[in-house]
Amino acid sequence: MQRIQIMLVLCLVAAACAQQPVVRDEMKQFDGAMPANFSGSWERDYTRGDDVNSVLRQAYYQLARTVPDQGFSRDPVPAGPSAKDVNALTALARLAEEITRHDYLTVSQNENLIRVDRKDDFSMECAFYGGVAKGIESDYGTEICGWDSNQLVSHLVLPGGLQITHRLTVSENRQQLRIVTTVSSSTSRVPFTLRRFYSRFERQPPDYHCVETLSMKRVCSTGEIVL
Repeated sequence: MQRIQIMLVLCLVAAACAQQPVVRDEMKQFDGAMPANFSGSWERDYTRGDDVNSVLRQAYYQLARTVPDQGFSRDPVPAGPSAKDVNALTALARLAEEITRHDYLTVSQNENLIRVDRKDDFSMECAFYGGVAKGIESDYGTEICGWDSNQLVSHLVLPGGLQITHRLTVSENRQQLRIVTTVSSSTSRVPFTLRRFYSRFERQPPDYHCVETLSMKRVCSTGEIVL
């Protein structure tokens, strides 16, 4: 009887946790200036961060723990995750790897908007007006942002039960950036999380050379100009 009660309590706790929104109402507003400044050019630091395969192995163990206990089952082979569960988790891992593959990020920030541009990918945008977060609708889904202390949280809800959460933290000297990305889906029992680290660098302006032509038009090039 006590075992059943414990299991019921765990189920209720899990359900309560699952219902907690990623970006709570109190996270959607702030007073004064934004709590952190992420603007600048960022280059990925490959000496730090998570290895996808190592995290995936840990996620498999976590997935196995979600399988209901068979109690005094006569089956000598312990139950494990189904092939469907394993495939769903593996798909999340590959998606997280693809989302976080970028070597460079460019972050633009003003008093109302934070925009993270990634080459050959859609930009992440967080809008705040009057210190209150505004959801952004796009072709990809709905993105809502908030602040967890000085940590920026972006939560993107996509069709089909897929959700992507980014947590951005910048160091006090604004030279290091950490992004923790979590991908979850209604098809997977457990989410998948990867950490990526970036270092600030100064992007050099293009070295343009310009000349005036006889037609009074200016010709510019990054290389030698041949007229």
